[in-house]
Amino acid sequence: MVGKDTKYHSIKQIICKDKLLDLSFPHVMGVINVTPDSFFRGSQNKNINEILTRVQQMVDAGVDILDIGGVSTRSHADFLSVEDELNRVLPVLTAIREIHPNLIISIDTFRAQVAEESIRMGADIINDVYGGRLDDKMHKVIAQYQVPYILMHSRGDAATMQTLCNYEDVIMDVFFELSHTAHELREKGVKDIIIDLGFGFAKDFKQNYQLMAGLHYFKLLNYPMLVGISRKSMVYKLLECSPETALNGTTVLNTIALLNNTSIIRVHDVKEARETIKIITEYQNIK
Repeated sequence: MVGKDTKYHSIKQIICKDKLLDLSFPHVMGVINVTPDSFFRGSQNKNINEILTRVQQMVDAGVDILDIGGVSTRSHADFLSVEDELNRVLPVLTAIREIHPNLIISIDTFRAQVAEESIRMGADIINDVYGGRLDDKMHKVIAQYQVPYILMHSRGDAATMQTLCNYEDVIMDVFFELSHTAHELREKGVKDIIIDLGFGFAKDFKQNYQLMAGLHYFKLLNYPMLVGISRKSMVYKLLECSPETALNGTTVLNTIALLNNTSIIRVHDVKEARETIKIITEYQNIK
């Protein structure tokens, strides 16, 4: 077991309470939405039994981390009240933790209160799509509890983000904006940071693919990287299909991501992601 006071560990290893998560090899994060309005109908869960069934399917398929979200972050989605978000997330977190006490659980929230109460109830990681911009107490909570923090790049909020795609150079601008916020987190005492380039958040179609082509540059930040492109519009718009039929395109992009220094792929489809990692690992071992 590794205690919270451990000072020396690789930048590719993060401490989740008493567990050391080695991100020097790829991991699968499974998406558990507790929202009725997810953009992908296959991830909409109506009740706790449905959610627990979905979780068990992911566990059986080899998921490494679960990411539970109570507020939709799709473009133009409405914000939920803090109380409603807590009422969605905490019962699910409690139920999952009772059945799977050792499973690593991330909470997808941009609110410090939700983050803090989730950590107290057993969450291991906080995944903040707004990087602390929408709640100035978020970084303080992360530093206080010393949980790993997924810092995603974005601009604006769900209502405005797609009007804020004005970059001089999307790769360099995202790089420096992430670097700036990561430095602020370090100054506040946050030790374990995972970066997420925020595909689809304040990026247009072309910029998403420019970022994908520039993934290797972000190795210079020296943080583990998460990529979340599962069934997103950058897949289904290009292929002229729907989120429901975008699995093949998702797998292609996840393959590119994994070949370019990605430590975590965030997906709806755990079995297919695990198979992708297995094939890439074998290919790289032989190469």
